[in-house]
Amino acid sequence: MFKKLNDKERKRLKRKIHIRKHLRGTAARPRMTVTRSNCNFYAQVIDDDAGRTLASISTMEKEFSSLKPNIEGATKLGEAMGARLKEKKITTIVFDRNGYLYHGVVKAFADSTRKAGIEF
Repeated sequence: MFKKLNDKERKRLKRKIHIRKHLRGTAARPRMTVTRSNCNFYAQVIDDDAGRTLASISTMEKEFSSLKPNIEGATKLGEAMGARLKEKKITTIVFDRNGYLYHGVVKAFADSTRKAGIEF
């Protein structure tokens, strides 16, 4: 019934729970969460008060299907996410790294979103 977690997954889950105790997205400042796997990279902007996803992006979309979940792909996704948020008039967000270390792909995505004009 429950998946047995290895040590790496257990540590990430513990960090995720610790982070989510303090982060909350509102309509004025929604929460942007990222998820990565070996094959894909996903990001969502969520208003936790209303329980709605305001914007999302992933390498599963047709226009980004050629991108890999590496630093270059995450940089392009971050720029595109910044543009989508600007279209929806969202300028400030709370970044939820979802328990992943702020390094590599996650950092590249966050930095390119900042360069697109979104404040964290």
